[in-house]
Amino acid sequence: MKRTNRSLGWFSFGILWLTACHVTMADEESPAAKPNIVFIMADDLGWADVAFHGGNVPTPHLDRLAREGLELAQHYVAPVCSPTRTGLMTGRCWSRFGVTNPQNERALPWDTVTLPRALQSVGYDTCLTGKWHLGSLPEQGPNHFGFDHSYGSLAGGVSPWNHRYKQGPFTQTWHRNEKLLEEPGHVTDLIAAEAVKWIESRGNAPFFLYVPFTAVHLPIKEPDEWLRGVPGSIKGDVPRHYAACVMHLDDAVGRIITALKKKGRHDNTLLVFTSDNGGSTAGNNDLNYPDDNCPNGKLVGNNHPWRGEKGSLYEGGTRVPTVVCWPGRAKPGKVSSPVQITDWMPTFCAIAGARLERELNWDGISLVSLLTEHADLATRPLYAVAPGWRSRSLRLGDWKLIVHEDKNARRVELFDLAGDPAESKNLAEQLPDRVRQMLDELDRAAKRDRDAVAGK
Repeated sequence: MKRTNRSLGWFSFGILWLTACHVTMADEESPAAKPNIVFIMADDLGWADVAFHGGNVPTPHLDRLAREGLELAQHYVAPVCSPTRTGLMTGRCWSRFGVTNPQNERALPWDTVTLPRALQSVGYDTCLTGKWHLGSLPEQGPNHFGFDHSYGSLAGGVSPWNHRYKQGPFTQTWHRNEKLLEEPGHVTDLIAAEAVKWIESRGNAPFFLYVPFTAVHLPIKEPDEWLRGVPGSIKGDVPRHYAACVMHLDDAVGRIITALKKKGRHDNTLLVFTSDNGGSTAGNNDLNYPDDNCPNGKLVGNNHPWRGEKGSLYEGGTRVPTVVCWPGRAKPGKVSSPVQITDWMPTFCAIAGARLERELNWDGISLVSLLTEHADLATRPLYAVAPGWRSRSLRLGDWKLIVHEDKNARRVELFDLAGDPAESKNLAEQLPDRVRQMLDELDRAAKRDRDAVAGK
């Protein structure tokens, strides 16, 4: 598959890439020795939607990953989709790019050294099958930011059978390599089938496969074969379709793992499963109408025992189920060191043998020692921004500060996550010195916001 850039042209893009790429292949690393990387991201999956966190539907493939692999028990993402994807693609907090909401506008400057671009530079084949949502026009799609092959939704979560996105200029968004297309099938099956087909087509080169599913994002409408397997204890049309959607997603993950094994690539593959944010709300129209606006809705994703949901900086919006499988390398078990979506680009560049030639201003760090040795990470600030800049948070050790901005007035919350992981007791008034310390840390973290806004 040829790499394309219709909007900039080959010549101008080449100049941008030569000046922007800050990584080179390590001389001692041969492509055959490099591990493959598969990153699977669910959409709006709640903490307890999976059986290994007490979910009420079977998720056998994810349960096996958690049992045989490594669970990251404190893995944080942004509270909504496009920001989380920005953090994964850049190793930087989404607010550096001015991205805080789900957006159809191009999120990244053209010359951004994205994760797939960095991996391409050290010999990786790259593929995205699923939801992009970092620029919803074909000329802003994944092929322009480091993916050799791309497929799925250029925009956000699509209606599951007609693959349309909401109503408006980005409704037609289903594509293959940025050519819009119409095809039959359920969205979860189509995304998984493309991933399997791409794995089967691989040669000897290492590869990076990014699979951002649209499940369990609303609207949902599951096939009868999955509805029939939903436990009878789950009542109501939307809850039963939601449960079937979780089960369908789990099966799709199993199909990808099976394809890796059949191709003989599983044992040299680092696989990560996570979600882009916590569980969301449902309205009355979420089985059929392609719109995820849910006024007067109720929570369908299960974020228990955490407070909050999609869109908030509480644990329920940002702490998501995450497991890693890297046979013979990632030490099985569970670790509780706080990590963030921004950590994956430094981690993957480290294991791929990429060497930085100049600073990329990553907010994330490499997790290799955590994955392979369960080594404790040094205490560091984890900074996050909510949709519309309405609140910001800082995690530092066991302490978490949330600052809400409301018409030029600040409301501050401080939680001790070691003793109160449900964030039920605001300690801000009792601990003013700690609040001041963490406000200073938060303000330092915020100084780089918007320093890489697309269009600069």
